[in-house]
Amino acid sequence: MTTMRGTVVKAQTNLYEVRVGDEVLLCALRGRLRREAGTVLTGDEVEVTRTQGGAVIERVLPRRNQLVRPPIANVDRVLVVQSLAAPDPVPILLDRLLLQAEAHGLPVVLCFNKVDLVAGRGRDGAAGAVGEAVEEGIPGVEALPAETRRLVEGYRLAGYPIYLVSARTGQGLEALRQELRAGVTVLAGPSGAGKSTLLNAIQPGLRLQTGEISRKLGRGRHTTRHVQLLALEGGGWVADTPGFSRLDLPDVEPEELGDLWPEVRQHAPGCRFRGCLHRSEPGCAVRAAVDEGLIADWRYQNYLVLLGEVERRLEERYR
Repeated sequence: MTTMRGTVVKAQTNLYEVRVGDEVLLCALRGRLRREAGTVLTGDEVEVTRTQGGAVIERVLPRRNQLVRPPIANVDRVLVVQSLAAPDPVPILLDRLLLQAEAHGLPVVLCFNKVDLVAGRGRDGAAGAVGEAVEEGIPGVEALPAETRRLVEGYRLAGYPIYLVSARTGQGLEALRQELRAGVTVLAGPSGAGKSTLLNAIQPGLRLQTGEISRKLGRGRHTTRHVQLLALEGGGWVADTPGFSRLDLPDVEPEELGDLWPEVRQHAPGCRFRGCLHRSEPGCAVRAAVDEGLIADWRYQNYLVLLGEVERRLEERYR
């Protein structure tokens, strides 16, 4: 039998779609793999052989990385999608998503969707100080209201690449297409942020199921049931993943949390004390950076909230 190498593009119960060249094979698992639940994930590079009844996955090749939620392997970046309205952004939830990506060592790209719903809303009618700080590197930010610009500016100061887009009008989509042209990109974000709608806009013809926002809860309904890799015409793969609205924090010690916060990580080497938690210690370079406007104050406050959560979890563990 000839062994072929392919990529798992969709993992379902007991069956797997594997792309081998230009062909997609529906595969079962060879005995040993079948007995080990969860051993084959979307994104896995695998060896398959054809059988009389179809095809079989013989072996899973070593992974570069692996995510638990969503269950996927060999990811190159995480595209975190957050709507600017309907539903409104919840920064601390967004920060939880970012922490998950940072904990896995994955590059993050931030995409703020539904910009058409907020552009021109600002009372000031002009970009103002915050807008002037970011408009050079983020096209379209000058049209946003001041509160939204502060949100965008905070993540720009953290060092994340940012795209302002509208899946409905097409604003910003071409630049985002270029970002996704290489490797495997995982989409993450709360339900209702417009992830599936965004993919449909980036590549018409995908016809992914989309959902309306629940009027009662103000959150989106989950529309994606399985993790699957979708090939983009310009190159690259994207993973359409089930939406979620809350993530637990990574399992880290209090002194390690700052390593997952890019702007804290950047300024922490200047702190007077090793192991500084950046809360009230003297000579803290992180707090100094907040005072100087190099770190957004609200991002720092979110760091403190999540630091407290990590500490409480640690206390409960040793009770």
